[in-house]
Amino acid sequence: MTQVKGKFEVRSSPLDADEVTRELGAMRMKFEKRFEGPLSATGLVSMIGVMDRQTGSGAYVALEKISGELQGRKGSFLFQHSSVLDRGQPRQSIRVIPDSGTEELAGLRGDMTVDIVDGQHFYTFEYDLPAH
Repeated sequence: MTQVKGKFEVRSSPLDADEVTRELGAMRMKFEKRFEGPLSATGLVSMIGVMDRQTGSGAYVALEKISGELQGRKGSFLFQHSSVLDRGQPRQSIRVIPDSGTEELAGLRGDMTVDIVDGQHFYTFEYDLPAH
């Protein structure tokens, strides 16, 4: 496995909630990301989540399309997010969806973790990618 680290910027906007989302007490969000460093790419995310701000607990699930370059190899791939915040303590699962890689990123597998420090977003991406 190869490990790379960098930072990214995020812009968010709420999406209209459907009947089921409202019944769940959840929210839908769109995120647009710009990754810097060894992953030079954009990300587009569709998320549904719940949050209790009083307890600091919640959860979200999301799909994300990453398009750009990973250490100079061009293409796109998909992440599947499933994360929980338990009284402020995160447990993340951000995994490359198998066989979602295109072009030079075909066969990509891996996991990402995200850290937010002083309002800035940082990623650590551990991945395996077959040789060209």
